[in-house]
Amino acid sequence: MTNLKSILHISFVAVAVVFMSSCSGTDELLAPSERTLEYLRSLDEETLRTLDTDSDGLNDYLELYEYETDPLSADTDGDGLTDGDEVNTHETDPLSADTDGDGLSDGDEVNSYNTDPNNSDSDNDGLSDGDEVNEHNTDPNNSDSDNDGISDYDEIMTHDTNPNNADSDGDGFTDQQELDMGTNPTDGSDPVYLDTDALETINFDFDRSNIRSDAEAILMENVEVLKDAPAFRVRIDAYTDHVGGDQYNLRLSLRRANAVVDYYKANGISESRIESRGLGKAPVECAESEKDANTPGCERNRRAESHPISTLKYERNN
Repeated sequence: MTNLKSILHISFVAVAVVFMSSCSGTDELLAPSERTLEYLRSLDEETLRTLDTDSDGLNDYLELYEYETDPLSADTDGDGLTDGDEVNTHETDPLSADTDGDGLSDGDEVNSYNTDPNNSDSDNDGLSDGDEVNEHNTDPNNSDSDNDGISDYDEIMTHDTNPNNADSDGDGFTDQQELDMGTNPTDGSDPVYLDTDALETINFDFDRSNIRSDAEAILMENVEVLKDAPAFRVRIDAYTDHVGGDQYNLRLSLRRANAVVDYYKANGISESRIESRGLGKAPVECAESEKDANTPGCERNRRAESHPISTLKYERNN
């Protein structure tokens, strides 16, 4: 009887050993699609460290007991990055879709915008990456999106200029140039700028330097233009036709230039803003068809040109 009990005990132990060995072997593990959290928690550490149920690059033990992520979901926080990539590559928080709290998901920062998911202001311009992308449409990787010399933050928060347009008011000067000159970068009429043809030319009678009534009206218009453009000076270039000697015509052209200077001064243009030249005969002689029928020479060459000269620090960009 004793022998029988011994035999039965040995048989039971053997069966138990076989059974236990069979249950702990990987052949008996449930397929990944059938596993649950409860099931995974029932497995030992050694087994868990061999498993990556969601194929995210982290073993199930690390997910359950170190990072507290979901071993059944490759992207626990649903940010577009696998838990493994967050932990091993990007050092972001796999439990937070927006590790740096800037308004962009970690996945968007890494995959779409190439920004730093651990730094809410990748370009250090004072604006968060999320605000740059979602609100201002600026480049979160460039502190000066329009390359005008003013940071995106200063454009938005201080100057009320457009961080995506180097010339916010479209006047031909960059925002930085305007700030440097003391003009308003959001006002297209500041500074007032005169094109080369902004001032009109007047003509003279033959061998005369007095200002005719029609020329006076033209010069008054020039005066008003100059008064509205304080950053501009004026240069007067006076000419004669080709009748007569060179020296005489040089003196005549000087008298014509001085007549215009006197008119400008008398009507409120400071002498310091005026320069003049008497240049003698006009560079190009009139064609025969252009010459006056009853007067020597031609009126087109008997002229005084007024040229606007900018004193602004910068030239306008066309």
